[in-house]
Amino acid sequence: MSPAPVVVLVGPMGVGKSTVGQLLAERLGVVYRDTDDDIVAEQGRSIAEIFVDEGEPAFRAIEKAAVHRALAEHDGVLALGGGAILDADTRELLAGQRVAYLSMDVEEAVKRTGLNAARPLLAVNPRKQWRELMEARRHLYESVATAVVATDGRTPEEVTQAALDALELKEA
Repeated sequence: MSPAPVVVLVGPMGVGKSTVGQLLAERLGVVYRDTDDDIVAEQGRSIAEIFVDEGEPAFRAIEKAAVHRALAEHDGVLALGGGAILDADTRELLAGQRVAYLSMDVEEAVKRTGLNAARPLLAVNPRKQWRELMEARRHLYESVATAVVATDGRTPEEVTQAALDALELKEA
């Protein structure tokens, strides 16, 4: 049997997938992996640079390959980039997985990310663009999710516990 992640985390940029993913991995006694980190390591440049140099379609192709590879290889906690669920093949692969969708509202997103320029999809009018991105993506996140875990007003530790509870996972 091929490995499968214990948990896959999805959600918008800035929701805390990396922080919560690392905490979940510690509490479950497994390894944490982030496909955005995989892409940066493989490409030797930031995601923002890939967007600027090659455009979103080229980035999405790189991301799809990285996500599919990680889903096939990784047996710990796996965090996906915010837009990874846009790909239909990726959503299909997630169908058999334990997936936690970490959600937040726009005010929380502003507090957490400052909706800064390092986020290439939010460069102009960040609040409006964040809302539009979420309107386009929320149903996709929900469609792949085993559990939805709200992060608004919660500490990373509280979100981690809520994810463990919602997914009925036992700590190592």
